[in-house]
Amino acid sequence: NQYNQFTPSSLKQEKDDGTTTANLTDASPPESLPEYDLPPPRKIDEYIRAELPCFSKRATVALLSCLGFIIMFGMRTSMGLVKIKMNNTWTPETLSAVDAAIFWGYFVTQIPGGLIAAAYPANKLFGAAIASSCVLNLIIPALYQKPDFLIVVKVMQGLVEGVTYPACHGIMRHWAPPLERSRLATLAFSGCYAGVMFSMPISGELIEHFGVLSPFYFYGVLGIFWYMSWLWLVFEKPTYHTCISMKELAFIEHSLGTAQQTYITPTLTNTPWKSFFKSMPCYAIFVANFCRSWNFYLLVLFQASYFQDSFHSGMTENALLGALPHLLMTFIVPTGGILADRLRKRGILTTTQVRKLFNCGGFGMEA
Repeated sequence: NQYNQFTPSSLKQEKDDGTTTANLTDASPPESLPEYDLPPPRKIDEYIRAELPCFSKRATVALLSCLGFIIMFGMRTSMGLVKIKMNNTWTPETLSAVDAAIFWGYFVTQIPGGLIAAAYPANKLFGAAIASSCVLNLIIPALYQKPDFLIVVKVMQGLVEGVTYPACHGIMRHWAPPLERSRLATLAFSGCYAGVMFSMPISGELIEHFGVLSPFYFYGVLGIFWYMSWLWLVFEKPTYHTCISMKELAFIEHSLGTAQQTYITPTLTNTPWKSFFKSMPCYAIFVANFCRSWNFYLLVLFQASYFQDSFHSGMTENALLGALPHLLMTFIVPTGGILADRLRKRGILTTTQVRKLFNCGGFGMEA
């Protein structure tokens, strides 16, 4: 079936006027498309449709999620470059406290974020979290000479950013067909690496030409513009979208099947906590992600200062060198997602085998 192939010829979506636009896979929906009652158009939809001309609606969700992570990790990375300029005014203890502050908040809201994303619209939670972090980022320049207050703001940033990962998974639950889930999710989460990759050279140039505080303003304003686009283009579910094609809607709903209807919203009481803490695979996942996060954030936070202290390189050179590993990860991560989907779709490997292979291979090579 032509719709089951992820090839250039299948990346076309016929529009109402007869033109075609690029699209992600439209695996075959039921032969007769069911009728869905779409919500009435919003006021803005009367002037401009909620779509990106070259992408399907589910691809748009993944792309904007990716851009959200780019902004979020760009804000984190810029702090690693800014603190190089602060070495003359901040003590090592203060620098360490500022570095750690965001993770104090980030750790606290991980599990609550998952529960909130399951109970409330995940798209609204994700957008509000990124936007709130950007607003807090705009406050930082006024506090950079007041480390105590800066630490408080960084903790608050961590609290709101902690819900982004579980919220993104909540979005994919409604928008990602099972055999496209790996590629859509990896496209979204590749923004974490792309954010570091772009932020290092951009922040380096901004600091050199516009001052040490300019990256905070840049990412704060950029995030607000992103949030307006997010509110315009992203909906909680395909059935809530005001201008999705019946073909794409039927495909997504058909591919998700009865899973959506039988889904039980997790809560503190019905979550099997005891089974989690008795499960050895869960501990394997905990340890793997802990070690991988340790390596990743070690690079993000300390790579620039290491290059300067050890090799006495300049700001621009620091930024370019630091961006290289993240440049590779930006392309390898979504490529791995496409490959994982192909291995599963063709029955070459089971889902469990794919996850073990890519998880161990990716984390091991990164280490």
